[in-house]
Amino acid sequence: MDIPVNVPIDNPNADTEWNDILRKHGIIPEKPPSPTPIFEEALANARKQAHDNRLEDKQLDELDELEDDEDAEFLERYRKQRMAELSTISQASVFNQVYPLQKPDYSRDVTEASNKAYVFVHLASSLGINDESRLLTELWRELARKFSDIKFCEMRADMCIEGYPDKNTPTILVYHQGDVKRQIITLGELAGSKTGMEDLEQLLIDVGALKANDSRLRSQSRNESSAISSRKTAPTSSSADNDSDWD
Repeated sequence: MDIPVNVPIDNPNADTEWNDILRKHGIIPEKPPSPTPIFEEALANARKQAHDNRLEDKQLDELDELEDDEDAEFLERYRKQRMAELSTISQASVFNQVYPLQKPDYSRDVTEASNKAYVFVHLASSLGINDESRLLTELWRELARKFSDIKFCEMRADMCIEGYPDKNTPTILVYHQGDVKRQIITLGELAGSKTGMEDLEQLLIDVGALKANDSRLRSQSRNESSAISSRKTAPTSSSADNDSDWD
């Protein structure tokens, strides 16, 4: 009868010759692989991606300023790519406003139109006292001006669906390729009464109407950063003295 033997083990994870012998005979488990190579590979990949995308947020005029720092051939190729992107956006920019809807024209102006572009519909409050609905109306106008390749529409909810509960407004319907891709009932799904352009732009990205690297998003971010910086450095007056079925 085999009698178990207690083998002395100080630290089973230590890299010692004794532990190697114990692992060889199955007395202690194999040491798990070190995560360091995995971390190093992930870091290397992240650095490579950051380098490859280093021009991703640059406008055409900013690319011109990099001529002394970047390879000329690479810079020219990227400049042509950016010009092609801007040309595509320009050719698709045919809307530029919020379109009021009438029920008889809904199928044509929304469902059919979504085969050519994303269509966002705001079913607005019928009573006119819904703060979220009024807020979305203003934001809708800003979005329509900024992203004129996307069609933004608005319609009183009760004119679209008889008896539609006003408490469910504002309702956002997103159409693409003739189908409803997303439905949002009230702004509670976003940021409620604090919903802003950034929240709605993220919605555009989430449903595929915008790419996350769209230059119009980057432009806004830079402008906002510049404005914040200016406000921080500009002297105040006091410092001057003292220094579903929607077809």
